[in-house]
Amino acid sequence: MYLTNEQEAILKGEEGWAKKKCLEIIVGLGEMYGADRLIPVASTQISGVSYKTLGEYGLQWVESLAPAKAVVPSTLNPAGMDLCRWLEMGVPEDFAEKQMRVIRAYERLGVITLCSCTPYLAGFAPRFGEHVAWSESSAVCFVNSFLGARTNREGGPSALASAITGLTANYGLHLDENRKPTAVVKLSAKLGGLSDYSALGYLLGKMMQQTIPYLRGLPSLSVDEAKALSAAAAASGNLALFHAEGFTPESRAYVGEVGERFHVDDRDLKRVYEELSTIRSGKIDLVAIGCPHASLVELEAAAALLKGKKISPTTKLWFFTSLPVKVLAERLGFVDVIERAGGKVFTDCCMIVAPLEQMGFTTMAVNSAKAAVYAPTASKIDVVFTTFEKCVDIALEGRLV
Repeated sequence: MYLTNEQEAILKGEEGWAKKKCLEIIVGLGEMYGADRLIPVASTQISGVSYKTLGEYGLQWVESLAPAKAVVPSTLNPAGMDLCRWLEMGVPEDFAEKQMRVIRAYERLGVITLCSCTPYLAGFAPRFGEHVAWSESSAVCFVNSFLGARTNREGGPSALASAITGLTANYGLHLDENRKPTAVVKLSAKLGGLSDYSALGYLLGKMMQQTIPYLRGLPSLSVDEAKALSAAAAASGNLALFHAEGFTPESRAYVGEVGERFHVDDRDLKRVYEELSTIRSGKIDLVAIGCPHASLVELEAAAALLKGKKISPTTKLWFFTSLPVKVLAERLGFVDVIERAGGKVFTDCCMIVAPLEQMGFTTMAVNSAKAAVYAPTASKIDVVFTTFEKCVDIALEGRLV
């Protein structure tokens, strides 16, 4: 792999121990995957933020990198709690103390502490063809597919290494030849709300192991629909890129490409709802929406459904979003309507990386296949996967009916 004189000097430690270690990570990955050189990145998005997933050794490693600084705009994945309202969430104090240490460690490195899996909804959207180093799986799939930017599915350490060096290795989805579709998926299922797009994404992730799908027959692909599809596809498999005929920016380049053939119909989608729901009836402790983080459109829809109503006193209804989106939702009155009904709108975190098992929750309703995939193992919690509207109904009733 070719390295410039400047890069060789960094590896010799001439710009400090931390930058040397970071470049060693990137070069090691490049050598493993046969990269020819290193390339500059325009931004990074870093996972390994919740203390629940990072742990003590991860925290110590992040702290050890100071006084190095990020040299490109860099944001964070969700933390394990709302950084301001964690007491309202019922987060244990010892967890909160460790979580704030994590945030301060990233701040010292010059990372922008926007803790969100959807930074593209908060002013950090890469341009078409731009090389970035992002690590949140749903965001990786979204920016590769819907925006046409270029990133591999980075780990937290490699994304942080790219933040500090401004570089990544030139392999994988940074290369034209690795972005071509290798399978065609014909869709005849009728897609309704976002949960249907999430169910479709779940199916794609399971079917497309080491494969890039070209989707035919999608009725629409809005930002929110692409967000839901990308998140589930990355959660059920390792899908980091898809092409959708008539919607995604690179799809026109591959008209006529031939590969394996797959088909998805209404019965396939129905089976996803059944497969991911571990409970069929009874009391629901928590209804959680915002995996990935909810958009302004979703919070507006929630406010419309909740206006003049009250959440059951036996159930919590929590929405998770980024701080910039919440500020806009507050200005437009959506947050006030939701919280008057008894719901809460939290920022910085999500239900999957929060310490739910320490907070007394045992059952949860979600409209996200990603959340339904991760929750039973991440938090030892039973889930029901259903539509957005049904989630709100469950919160109002306090139980699954």
